[in-house]
Amino acid sequence: MKIVQVRNLHRDLGYFYVGLIISFAFSGILMNHREHWHPEKYTVQTKAISVNIPKDADITEKYAEELGKQLGIDDKIRRHKVKENELKISFEKNDVEIDLKTGKGEVVTFVKTPIISQTMKLHKNTSNWWIYYSDIFGLSLITIALTGVIMIPAGKFTFKKRGWKLALAGLIIPLLILIFV
Repeated sequence: MKIVQVRNLHRDLGYFYVGLIISFAFSGILMNHREHWHPEKYTVQTKAISVNIPKDADITEKYAEELGKQLGIDDKIRRHKVKENELKISFEKNDVEIDLKTGKGEVVTFVKTPIISQTMKLHKNTSNWWIYYSDIFGLSLITIALTGVIMIPAGKFTFKKRGWKLALAGLIIPLLILIFV
Protein backbone atom coordinates (compact mmCIF):
# COMPACT_ATOMS: atom_id res chain seq x y z
CA MET A 1 0.00 0.00 0.00
CA LYS A 2 1.38 3.41 -0.95
CA ILE A 3 1.80 6.21 1.60
CA VAL A 4 -0.90 8.28 -0.13
CA GLN A 5 -3.36 5.39 0.15
CA VAL A 6 -2.44 4.88 3.81
CA ARG A 7 -3.01 8.58 4.54
CA ASN A 8 -6.34 8.53 2.71
CA LEU A 9 -7.52 5.45 4.60
CA HIS A 10 -6.37 6.95 7.91
CA ARG A 11 -8.06 10.28 7.17
CA ASP A 12 -11.34 8.79 5.89
CA LEU A 13 -11.74 6.36 8.80
CA GLY A 14 -10.96 9.22 11.19
CA TYR A 15 -13.60 11.44 9.60
CA PHE A 16 -16.18 8.66 9.51
CA TYR A 17 -15.74 7.71 13.16
CA VAL A 18 -14.98 11.11 14.74
CA GLY A 19 -18.48 11.37 16.28
CA LEU A 20 -18.35 7.86 17.69
CA ILE A 21 -14.80 8.35 19.00
CA ILE A 22 -15.87 11.50 20.86
CA SER A 23 -19.07 9.85 22.19
CA PHE A 24 -17.20 6.77 23.43
CA ALA A 25 -14.44 8.87 24.98
CA PHE A 26 -16.95 11.17 26.71
CA SER A 27 -19.16 8.40 28.05
CA GLY A 28 -16.09 6.34 28.98
CA ILE A 29 -14.80 9.18 31.15
CA LEU A 30 -18.20 9.44 32.84
CA MET A 31 -18.34 5.68 33.41
CA ASN A 32 -14.87 5.73 34.98
CA HIS A 33 -16.31 7.90 37.75
CA ARG A 34 -19.75 6.30 38.15
CA GLU A 35 -19.01 5.17 41.71
CA HIS A 36 -18.63 8.81 42.83
CA TRP A 37 -21.83 10.02 41.17
CA HIS A 38 -24.44 8.52 38.93
CA PRO A 39 -23.91 10.31 35.60
CA GLU A 40 -27.02 8.86 33.99
CA LYS A 41 -29.51 10.34 36.40
CA TYR A 42 -29.98 13.42 38.47
CA THR A 43 -32.18 14.01 41.51
CA VAL A 44 -35.42 15.81 41.01
CA GLN A 45 -36.93 15.26 44.45
CA THR A 46 -36.06 13.67 47.78
CA LYS A 47 -38.97 12.85 50.07
CA ALA A 48 -38.78 11.62 53.67
CA ILE A 49 -41.02 8.65 54.42
CA SER A 50 -42.08 6.60 57.40
CA VAL A 51 -43.45 3.09 56.92
CA ASN A 52 -44.40 0.22 59.18
CA ILE A 53 -42.61 -2.95 58.18
CA PRO A 54 -43.43 -5.96 60.38
CA LYS A 55 -40.35 -7.44 62.06
CA ASP A 56 -41.15 -10.90 60.69
CA ALA A 57 -41.79 -9.69 57.13
CA ASP A 58 -40.28 -11.82 54.38
CA ILE A 59 -38.85 -9.11 52.12
CA THR A 60 -39.12 -10.65 48.68
CA GLU A 61 -39.11 -8.81 45.37
CA LYS A 62 -42.91 -8.97 45.33
CA TYR A 63 -43.02 -7.43 48.83
CA ALA A 64 -40.61 -4.66 47.74
CA GLU A 65 -42.69 -3.99 44.64
CA GLU A 66 -45.91 -3.78 46.70
CA LEU A 67 -44.22 -1.44 49.17
CA GLY A 68 -43.19 0.74 46.24
CA LYS A 69 -46.82 0.91 45.08
CA GLN A 70 -47.92 1.92 48.60
CA LEU A 71 -45.37 4.75 48.39
CA GLY A 72 -46.84 5.89 45.06
CA ILE A 73 -44.05 4.48 42.91
CA ASP A 74 -45.38 3.14 39.64
CA ASP A 75 -42.22 2.32 37.68
CA LYS A 76 -40.54 -1.06 37.21
CA ILE A 77 -38.53 -2.54 40.07
CA ARG A 78 -34.88 -3.29 39.22
CA ARG A 79 -33.58 -4.88 42.43
CA HIS A 80 -33.86 -4.87 46.20
CA LYS A 81 -31.65 -5.90 49.09
CA VAL A 82 -31.57 -5.91 52.86
CA LYS A 83 -28.22 -5.19 54.45
CA GLU A 84 -27.48 -4.23 58.06
CA ASN A 85 -31.13 -3.46 58.86
CA GLU A 86 -31.57 -1.26 55.83
CA LEU A 87 -33.88 -2.02 52.92
CA LYS A 88 -32.80 -0.64 49.57
CA ILE A 89 -35.13 -0.84 46.59
CA SER A 90 -34.09 0.40 43.18
CA PHE A 91 -36.75 1.25 40.62
CA GLU A 92 -36.21 2.68 37.16
CA LYS A 93 -36.92 6.26 38.28
CA ASN A 94 -36.80 6.00 42.07
CA ASP A 95 -34.54 4.72 44.82
CA VAL A 96 -35.95 3.84 48.24
CA GLU A 97 -33.96 3.42 51.45
CA ILE A 98 -35.66 2.43 54.70
CA ASP A 99 -34.18 1.77 58.14
CA LEU A 100 -35.93 -1.46 59.15
CA LYS A 101 -35.69 -0.68 62.89
CA THR A 102 -37.32 2.76 62.74
CA GLY A 103 -39.28 2.57 59.48
CA LYS A 104 -37.87 5.96 58.50
CA GLY A 105 -36.34 6.49 55.11
CA GLU A 106 -36.48 8.42 51.89
CA VAL A 107 -37.58 8.16 48.30
CA VAL A 108 -35.28 9.76 45.76
CA THR A 109 -36.88 10.48 42.40
CA PHE A 110 -34.68 11.16 39.39
CA VAL A 111 -34.79 11.50 35.62
CA LYS A 112 -32.24 10.54 33.00
CA THR A 113 -29.67 13.24 32.24
CA PRO A 114 -30.14 14.40 28.64
CA ILE A 115 -27.28 13.55 26.23
CA ILE A 116 -25.14 11.92 28.95
CA SER A 117 -27.65 9.10 29.41
CA GLN A 118 -27.87 8.49 25.66
CA THR A 119 -24.09 8.38 25.13
CA MET A 120 -23.64 6.00 28.06
CA LYS A 121 -26.16 3.68 26.42
CA LEU A 122 -23.53 3.09 23.73
CA HIS A 123 -21.33 1.28 26.25
CA LYS A 124 -24.18 -0.87 27.54
CA ASN A 125 -26.00 -1.74 24.31
CA THR A 126 -26.01 -5.49 23.64
CA SER A 127 -28.06 -5.77 20.46
CA ASN A 128 -26.43 -7.86 17.74
CA TRP A 129 -26.28 -5.09 15.16
CA TRP A 130 -24.59 -2.75 17.66
CA ILE A 131 -22.07 -5.41 18.68
CA TYR A 132 -21.12 -5.99 15.03
CA TYR A 133 -20.92 -2.26 14.37
CA SER A 134 -18.74 -1.84 17.48
CA ASP A 135 -16.50 -4.69 16.30
CA ILE A 136 -16.06 -2.93 12.96
CA PHE A 137 -15.33 0.29 14.87
CA GLY A 138 -12.71 -1.53 16.96
CA LEU A 139 -11.04 -2.92 13.84
CA SER A 140 -11.14 0.56 12.31
CA LEU A 141 -9.44 2.02 15.38
CA ILE A 142 -6.69 -0.59 15.00
CA THR A 143 -6.39 0.40 11.34
CA ILE A 144 -6.26 4.09 12.26
CA ALA A 145 -3.51 3.35 14.80
CA LEU A 146 -1.45 1.23 12.39
CA THR A 147 -1.82 3.61 9.44
CA GLY A 148 -0.87 6.49 11.74
CA VAL A 149 2.31 4.61 12.66
CA ILE A 150 3.46 4.20 9.05
CA MET A 151 2.25 7.53 7.63
CA ILE A 152 5.51 9.41 8.19
CA PRO A 153 7.93 7.73 5.76
CA ALA A 154 11.23 9.41 6.68
CA GLY A 155 12.88 11.76 9.14
CA LYS A 156 13.62 11.80 12.85
CA PHE A 157 9.96 11.34 13.90
CA THR A 158 9.31 7.98 12.21
CA PHE A 159 8.00 4.99 14.09
CA LYS A 160 11.27 3.19 13.53
CA LYS A 161 13.40 5.96 15.05
CA ARG A 162 11.19 7.46 17.76
CA GLY A 163 7.60 6.25 17.63
CA TRP A 164 8.24 2.73 18.92
CA LYS A 165 9.47 4.18 22.25
CA LEU A 166 6.25 6.14 22.74
CA ALA A 167 4.16 3.15 21.65
CA LEU A 168 5.98 0.92 24.13
CA ALA A 169 5.44 3.45 26.93
CA GLY A 170 1.76 3.64 25.98
CA LEU A 171 1.53 -0.16 26.18
CA ILE A 172 3.44 -0.52 29.45
CA ILE A 173 1.08 1.73 31.45
CA PRO A 174 -2.09 -0.38 30.90
CA LEU A 175 -0.07 -3.58 31.43
CA LEU A 176 1.20 -2.29 34.79
CA ILE A 177 -2.34 -1.37 35.80
CA LEU A 178 -3.59 -4.84 34.84
CA ILE A 179 -0.81 -6.47 36.86
CA PHE A 180 -0.81 -4.29 39.98
CA VAL A 181 -4.33 -2.94 40.35
